[in-house]
Amino acid sequence: MGVSKTILAVVAAIDILAFLLAVGAESRRSTGKVVPDEYDEWNYCAYGSDASTAYGLSAFGLLLISQTVVNAATKCLCFGKGLSGGSTVSTVFVFVFSWVTFLVAEACLLAGSARNAYHTRYRRIFGGQEISCATLRKGVFAAAAAMTLLSMIGSILYYWSHSKADTGGWEKHRNEGGFGMTSSAFTHQDQQQQEHVTFGEAMTRQG
Repeated sequence: MGVSKTILAVVAAIDILAFLLAVGAESRRSTGKVVPDEYDEWNYCAYGSDASTAYGLSAFGLLLISQTVVNAATKCLCFGKGLSGGSTVSTVFVFVFSWVTFLVAEACLLAGSARNAYHTRYRRIFGGQEISCATLRKGVFAAAAAMTLLSMIGSILYYWSHSKADTGGWEKHRNEGGFGMTSSAFTHQDQQQQEHVTFGEAMTRQG
């Protein structure tokens, strides 16, 4: 299997878009502040935009698509042709690395989106204890963005390494097999020619 520039370009573009969405989600985290109601009886939390949740879920979906494309192209390392050559270890390493970073990124994106969507409602009668508005902790989407970038690097390296290892092994096997068949054919032909020459010499002597 050769390296497809189209697959590399698609994976890189999707992952970069997911990275940008994760960065946008971090910058657009929902913020809340405690405000009294119009009758000054209850305090409640007023929140800003929920755009961060939409950004986070979009990044989650894009990263999932990217990982699916890479593993479909390589048959997830488990169902394709066996790898050969010295790059097998490195291919397995970047395969595991890409999956670990992918799972961490997805977990951060999903947890961050869910937490950002959670809003604290009415909590107490005015004049009681102070309340805090539940908000997403700073840095969750930033960590997701970092893991997304690492996942992109791991996926590209895995696809590249897998393609090189797989192609090299298959071509080597094909060339060795073709050379062996050619050699065998030439040997058989030489034997036939030698038998014809020997038979001709025997007939000449008898004559």
